[in-house]
Amino acid sequence: MNRWTTLLLTILALLALLLIVSPAAAADEDTVYVLTFDSAVTPILVSYIERGIDLAEQSGAAAIVLRLDTPGGQVDLTQDIVKAIRASRVPVIVYVWPTGAMAGSAGTFITLAGHAAAMAPGSTIGAASPISGDGADLDETSKKKATNILAADIENLAKRRGDEAVAWARGAVEEAAAATADQALALSVIDVIATDVDDLLSQLNGQEVEIQGQMKPLNFANAQIEELPLTDLESFLNTLINAIILPGVAIMLIVLGIQAILSEFSQPGGYVAGIVGAVALMLGMYALGILNANWIGLGFIALSFILFFLDIKAPTHGVLTAGGLVTFIFGSAVLFSGTGVPIPWGTIIVLAVFSVLFFAFVIAKAISAQHRRPAWGAESLIGEEGVTRTVLDPAGMVLIQGEWWKAELEPGQTSLPAGRRITVTARHGFNLHVRPLDDQDSLPGNTYHSK
Repeated sequence: MNRWTTLLLTILALLALLLIVSPAAAADEDTVYVLTFDSAVTPILVSYIERGIDLAEQSGAAAIVLRLDTPGGQVDLTQDIVKAIRASRVPVIVYVWPTGAMAGSAGTFITLAGHAAAMAPGSTIGAASPISGDGADLDETSKKKATNILAADIENLAKRRGDEAVAWARGAVEEAAAATADQALALSVIDVIATDVDDLLSQLNGQEVEIQGQMKPLNFANAQIEELPLTDLESFLNTLINAIILPGVAIMLIVLGIQAILSEFSQPGGYVAGIVGAVALMLGMYALGILNANWIGLGFIALSFILFFLDIKAPTHGVLTAGGLVTFIFGSAVLFSGTGVPIPWGTIIVLAVFSVLFFAFVIAKAISAQHRRPAWGAESLIGEEGVTRTVLDPAGMVLIQGEWWKAELEPGQTSLPAGRRITVTARHGFNLHVRPLDDQDSLPGNTYHSK
């Protein structure tokens, strides 16, 4: 009976688990998933769209609507999104929303990649010229190269919409052209202008879109709208990524992470510094990856910390510290070279000075503490001074720290009268090894005779 009960409970548990992990089972061919994103293009948007497409394909949904409001983002991330949309077996409709929203720069490519495209009244699209990571202009050579590549890419996306759409799309890249919703509709850059998702689906109902080379009619007559928002974790990570991809913040996280970890190694036991340092270091490395940083620069920064540390362990009157300072500044500059991101000189100089002070104070204090004579325990007696209470011939009794101890003279010493001052050189269990202090007479009133 117990076995049958256990089996039944196991089956019920498995069914409950399937219901939890398989929300797609509740969807059908009339379901339209609505995704909403209103930030710069980040890796979170890539995974968000891929998650929505996977769910829609598994459940046989009618379509995906991506409500988008973005100033743009990195080219490589945009290309990943375009590939995911074009490979989808479910129609993906990109909807620039709400009123006042924009599909700037990378957002233009994403909108044109959609199987259908729409905009809310009062929204804008375009200005897709290549710029650096901080919004500054690229140098002439880099800009020409990037512009030619992006112009070809956007032409491929727009050519199914006609010659006017292609001409405008190239202008968006080459001349930073932009368009209102009405202008975009007149140029066939988008399919409809819609006030909300219901209006969007109503206008698109019955139209045909090209899905992987085949024309497919959109059927939204009985559409059931289901919101698919960012998870709490995705929202947090998206906010975090937008904060840490600034070059100054990225290098600050790297430096503070390294310093916190070194502090943990020099004064182990608390774990807090080590954990915080590891988290900061990983976030910094992730930010550098997004910024396409030059990793050789990170090697120079690591070398600078080694030089700082060596100068404390084997003082060279500041020579190694000066070398570490120069290496740190040079490595930080190399870190962002060729990325299109401006070098944050102010942050680098401040961090360089802070790093020197950190090693000069925190690490030096830790090393000094490691070499300090123990204040308690067995080793605390080493170096202590005392007085003989009996003749040491070569063994006897001494008084150390107010306590009587058995003691024995070091090799080479044959005898020492009572009342002589001695210092402890070693300890073996309850026996001490001592030697007399140099050039001393017996202390008056402290002469004792052996028993």
